[in-house]
Amino acid sequence: MIGFDAVAVRYPRTHTDALSGVTFDAVPGRFTAVVGPNGSGKSTLIRALSGLVRVSRGRITIDGRDVAAMPRREVARRVAVVPQREDLAFPMDVRDYVALGRFPHLGAWHGTTAVDRNAIERAIELTGVERLVERRVDTLSGGEWQRVRLARALAQGGQGLLFDEPTAFLDIGHEMVAFELLARLASEHQAVLMVSHQLNLVARFADRIILLHEGRVRADGAPNDVMQADVLEAVYAWPLVVTRDPAVGAPALLPLRRPAARP
Repeated sequence: MIGFDAVAVRYPRTHTDALSGVTFDAVPGRFTAVVGPNGSGKSTLIRALSGLVRVSRGRITIDGRDVAAMPRREVARRVAVVPQREDLAFPMDVRDYVALGRFPHLGAWHGTTAVDRNAIERAIELTGVERLVERRVDTLSGGEWQRVRLARALAQGGQGLLFDEPTAFLDIGHEMVAFELLARLASEHQAVLMVSHQLNLVARFADRIILLHEGRVRADGAPNDVMQADVLEAVYAWPLVVTRDPAVGAPALLPLRRPAARP
């Protein structure tokens, strides 16, 4: 459903591409994760699809249509995006913030319908933020804010969901809840695309991993194919081993300590 076809992006006043010829797709029914070290181009993918940066070569498509030629409101109806950073112009109640997700679907008179209200309530329930709905967003902790942002994306709906580090600031329990939820949404035939630094959780939950390095796809495939020690060591420039998650048998990365320098 969401396709990146030889996509290249170069930021102003830079001499190298942030993305260079990146090609892959995120399809309904699968949980696709994009991983890689800092500066590898992960967030640039999300920004390019959102129209925040210009694609210099290649194209990004939704159901085969070039995003650059689609009205932004139509893109928002089809794909909900949770960026890594977000600043609100003014504080509001959590319920009102989650309801913003329905804006691309509202009619000419901007009145909410039963469908809108049901989508909002379902999103609140799925993300477990019921006890937060009467609070103002500027009173939330970092973890609470992340969960509320996830709720807004779920309220927005569409067949595609894109998340840039959605579990940042979450504790272990809520992090697991978020991954379980995204895996469930993928199983319900949504296209889930996540950018994440959490390789071990990604290996547990994702169907496909795209490993970026210096703006290019370094590896692409199932977790067992991508989570290879020689590949990861070269990309992350750190000694490591890949073992097995004792709970589910998924590959698990274990960083090693470098030998201490002798005095």
